[in-house]
Amino acid sequence: MNTDEIMQLSDKYVMHTYGRIPLAPVRGEGARLWDAEGREYLDFVAGIAVNSLGHCHPAVVQAVQEQVARLMHVSNLYYIETQARLAEILVANSCADRAFFCNSGAEANEGAIKLARKWAKKQHGPDRYEIITAENSFHGRTLATITATGQPKYQKGFEPLPQGFRYVPFKDLTALTAAINEHTCAIMLEPVQGESGVRPATEEYLTGVRQLCDQYGLLMIFDEVQCGLGRTGKFLAYQNYGVEPDIFTLAKALGGGFPIGALLAKETVAEAFAPGDHAATFGGNPLACAAGIAAMQTVLNGGLLENCNQVGAYFKEKLQGLVSKHSFIKEVRGLGLMLGLELTVPGVGFVNACRERGLLINCANNTVLRFVPPLTITTGDVDRAVAILDAVLLEQPA
Repeated sequence: MNTDEIMQLSDKYVMHTYGRIPLAPVRGEGARLWDAEGREYLDFVAGIAVNSLGHCHPAVVQAVQEQVARLMHVSNLYYIETQARLAEILVANSCADRAFFCNSGAEANEGAIKLARKWAKKQHGPDRYEIITAENSFHGRTLATITATGQPKYQKGFEPLPQGFRYVPFKDLTALTAAINEHTCAIMLEPVQGESGVRPATEEYLTGVRQLCDQYGLLMIFDEVQCGLGRTGKFLAYQNYGVEPDIFTLAKALGGGFPIGALLAKETVAEAFAPGDHAATFGGNPLACAAGIAAMQTVLNGGLLENCNQVGAYFKEKLQGLVSKHSFIKEVRGLGLMLGLELTVPGVGFVNACRERGLLINCANNTVLRFVPPLTITTGDVDRAVAILDAVLLEQPA
């Protein structure tokens, strides 16, 4: 099928929940994609931080091929070897003691909300259920997670929303302190906000949040669905800040392109869940976990963290070099290979123009060009991307 045929078929039969871009990728390798007509693109979206190893990484492909021929799915009524092995890897490289596996970031955050409430009721009684989140956060699309999301645009039309959430400005300890009350059980934050335009927290802020949680007997929950697993140059984003959460969530990059999510917690919190409290039919299935093992071993042992730090610093410097050339660039920010270029004008037109020149990027929060490429990219890839971006920005009317 060609691109037009794919688009027509999709528009006819698939629900219109996405504002789709007129592109139909059919093949990927590393940081490159090809569409149905064979046009090549440099992919700095990477499935929105999913394909952190690039497309079709050989280690993940081999693991999936071998596992799919052996065993794809069994119930969580039984012990699953690949699930236990992936849990061991994640625990060994984090502050957590136990993992629960699901299929997506929204499911992982839903599980974190449930675990926090269950723990709080056991520790403090039935009136502790409220979770404080940040304005401009993003935690998912289920009813509970869009309610946790501090952006009304995602909630519109789905009222009434579940109760039990309060919002405060990101990086504002005074507002956060004032929001804590007799019902608060947890504070849930992204160490680096992604969907609102790549907004990193500060060490001072997260240290203060940790102190508030300890002072008031609250859980600290980190949503690392987008910023975790090597994206910021550390295996987990919280490791940049010198604090440890009680619960954190993962997805996106966890399966190297294969869908899988995870909720991790320290033992004293994880023990609040008993058999029957939470479950996922497909969560932690043998195939997804085989992909996860291959992906995580590659991130941890394949030099990707070092490459992320080195190429990420180079990329950020190159983006900062554009600031003096283009008056409508407001700021460059981010960590590792999670970078944002904030503009004073809408960014969608630049995204489209870059695509026409063979570079895939996206726009977050209307004015922030977001870059979350594979962690395997080279300085040569960066040079090519920045050259395309610079040429596109030069077309902006004065």
